[in-house]
Amino acid sequence: MTHAGPESLSARLQTRLLAAIAAAGGWLPFDRFMAIALYEPGLGYYARGSRQFGAMPASGSDFVTAPELTPLFGAALARQVAQALDAAQADEVFEFGAGSGALAAQLLGVLDDRVRCYSIVDLSGTLRGRQAERLAAWGDRVRWLDAWPAAMHGVVVGNEVLDAMPVQLLHWDGEHWFERGVAAVGEQFTWADRPTALRPPSAGPFVPGMVTEIHPQAEAFIRTLAECLQRGAAFFIDYGFPEAEYYHPQRIGGTLMCHRAHRVDTDPLVDVGAKDITAHVDFTGIALAAQDGGLDVIGYTSQARFLMNCGLLELLHDADFRTTAAAQKLLAEHEMGELFKVIGFARGMRFEAIGFSAGDRSHTL
Repeated sequence: MTHAGPESLSARLQTRLLAAIAAAGGWLPFDRFMAIALYEPGLGYYARGSRQFGAMPASGSDFVTAPELTPLFGAALARQVAQALDAAQADEVFEFGAGSGALAAQLLGVLDDRVRCYSIVDLSGTLRGRQAERLAAWGDRVRWLDAWPAAMHGVVVGNEVLDAMPVQLLHWDGEHWFERGVAAVGEQFTWADRPTALRPPSAGPFVPGMVTEIHPQAEAFIRTLAECLQRGAAFFIDYGFPEAEYYHPQRIGGTLMCHRAHRVDTDPLVDVGAKDITAHVDFTGIALAAQDGGLDVIGYTSQARFLMNCGLLELLHDADFRTTAAAQKLLAEHEMGELFKVIGFARGMRFEAIGFSAGDRSHTL
């Protein structure tokens, strides 16, 4: 069997997007463009078989996630998961967007028989294959779900999953709001704005020329989680800000960004399918969606504080230099420690989550 190369896949994805734009009357909302670019079966960035996750560009990867840096990330998170499992009297973990399977392997390696079932929900069939290979040692304790379970009793984890959900773009010209979408000039993609009734959740002030994002899909995801989670807890780790910081007047260009070969750019209309497209998370919107669905917000803090609360420094006592250096990237303010946040939810139980035992910032949401 032969596999199409990246250039062929990119050409086919471009054709698919041009057809979608034409079918939509010449203008495609950006969230739809982003969804096709990332998840179109066989063609999108997460569905084409290329390697996304890795510590160095030489691996052929485009960006690094915390579990790829060091297994101590999963070891620390496992302490929080174990506490929540005990509080929920549960033995199932649900992971959304499991990536390479690194975090699942780390959690299962630490929790061992404390987890009867590890359920993964991932849109990418290609990534499912890699996960299955990596997690083969745990046999049928690991399963993949094609749809939301009707009822969930256990602990949910999601590392860098909310940022990959398609966003809508808004542009403020000083007098009116426009939704920014994508049109085509020949075979090239270009930005195009249309008047809209959509608004950011913040009242501003906004600077003329500002472009920003709203997150209806991520918020809908959290509301669905709230419907399904009958008893248990959920923890999401991602980069982002509370609303007041997210829509600050100085953030005039928004947070949309692309990742390729461990480099960042801000043009998602170029090299579509060959790079990641992402936006930071509005954690206030996520928290409100959870509360609207009946979940309790049990904590919100920086990744650094969360991991230290979960014993990462203790885990480093006997670590070698390489491991310590990798862990520092998880904690340092100028690396992942401050930009990344952790938010926790619970339903049907009350417990003091160790990850938020110090430095909780829920009051900033």
